[in-house]
Amino acid sequence: MSKFSFVILSLVVAACSAFAPIATVTREQTFATSTSSSSFTSPSFALNAVEDYDSETYWEGEYPPSKVLGPIMSKMPSGMLGALSLMFAGMLVVSISGSAALQTEPGAFENGSWVKWYYVLGSFGGPLAWGTHVASWIQRKNGM
Repeated sequence: MSKFSFVILSLVVAACSAFAPIATVTREQTFATSTSSSSFTSPSFALNAVEDYDSETYWEGEYPPSKVLGPIMSKMPSGMLGALSLMFAGMLVVSISGSAALQTEPGAFENGSWVKWYYVLGSFGGPLAWGTHVASWIQRKNGM
């Protein structure tokens, strides 16, 4: 088995084990195993994210309160977040068009000359534009 196949197999096993069910231990099982040579200790905490309806980021209705945006963006007005969204989308368009122009040069794929750090950095504009667009919508719905 090659090293690459071993790494891929290890990653798949690790990802599958993340979704494995957790065994629950009752008091009778704990007593029965404590008398034997091996004992099983249950985890001291449980993740109840779905059942915790009093958390800060839970809301009922069409849109969440502004506090879900964090300490900085919750204080920004909707117009400023919209302008940031347009700026990030512009960065993405410039990055894609510049990279496409460099790909047309002869020999660009062979030596990798079409990959520039500023175009890679500009490619983050897409997710940032989407996030600030959603934040702008939340702020507009909340009257800011």
